[in-house]
Amino acid sequence: MAEQNPQLFELNNGTMKLIVSNYGCTITSLFIPDKHGNLSDVVLGFDTLEPYLNRVAPYFGCIVGRVANRTKEGKFTLNGIEYTLPINNGPNSLHGGLKGFDKVVWEVAEHKQGDNPSITFKYRARDGEEGYPGDLSVTATYTLTSKTTLRLDMEAVPENKPTPVSLAQHTYWNLAGHNSGTILDHTAQIFAKHITPVDQTQIPTGEIKPVEGTPFDFTTEKKIGTSIHEVGIGYDHNYVLDCGEEKAGLKHAVKLKDPVSSRVLNLWTNAPGLQFYTANYVNGIVGKGGAVYGKHSAVCMETQGFPNAINQPNFPSVVVQPGGKYEHSMVYEFSVE
Repeated sequence: MAEQNPQLFELNNGTMKLIVSNYGCTITSLFIPDKHGNLSDVVLGFDTLEPYLNRVAPYFGCIVGRVANRTKEGKFTLNGIEYTLPINNGPNSLHGGLKGFDKVVWEVAEHKQGDNPSITFKYRARDGEEGYPGDLSVTATYTLTSKTTLRLDMEAVPENKPTPVSLAQHTYWNLAGHNSGTILDHTAQIFAKHITPVDQTQIPTGEIKPVEGTPFDFTTEKKIGTSIHEVGIGYDHNYVLDCGEEKAGLKHAVKLKDPVSSRVLNLWTNAPGLQFYTANYVNGIVGKGGAVYGKHSAVCMETQGFPNAINQPNFPSVVVQPGGKYEHSMVYEFSVE
């Protein structure tokens, strides 16, 4: 198979336009209309691929894996075998290690134009890559399924060993436009009555705790900035998606709204968790068009398996067996209201 070079691809249906790279399956731009039909690019990123390749981006727009989020002390035991992962986030392993799925070039398996344009990326992770067991064949397909809907379907098939798999899409959203400042005035409604609280290194304690009466309560629409000061530097927590309505096998995870442009994003998923992250560590990154991205300049809504699930028997399992298949779909439904 010829080595593919990192490049950019476009999906355009006349209403919205997606720019995505085969490097890390990274969304670099997404143009969405506001209430007047004006297009804005609503994701943080860079104008060229260089900063991504030079690892300047804090996971802007990419798919992270083999296991998203944090694994405690970079260790887990599966079928009596202990595995060791690279430590790249305090004492823990984060987002698949030093060279996770976000830092490799995927093969472009298919690129379709037309009313419902799509692109399919493939990657084969090797046994032992970043410490994980078994060869794993992964596909990710982005499709513009309607005038204002983007769908992502991810699949992973273990070829020869059981392995943990938990992929996440790590786009940084700002519905007012990537260069418009903070998202503290955006409102969010998260269809979750519980979170998984974390220790001081951001590893879940194993508890599943109600959000009611806490600053984590987004069960009804609330400004992100309302109680953010009560949670340290901002939100970076896994929500248990347990109260959203279902549609076509996916459950409602979150509704995000920008009051200025009136843009709304409803996110649907079949994953059990949602990492709600308010770009707490983004600080002075120079992005597209010279825009400077600072703290709280975007929000990430990463649907996922629970963090450190491989070491928490009471969390939904992220282990996939040979002969089985990991399937994770997300639907981003844009509108104005």
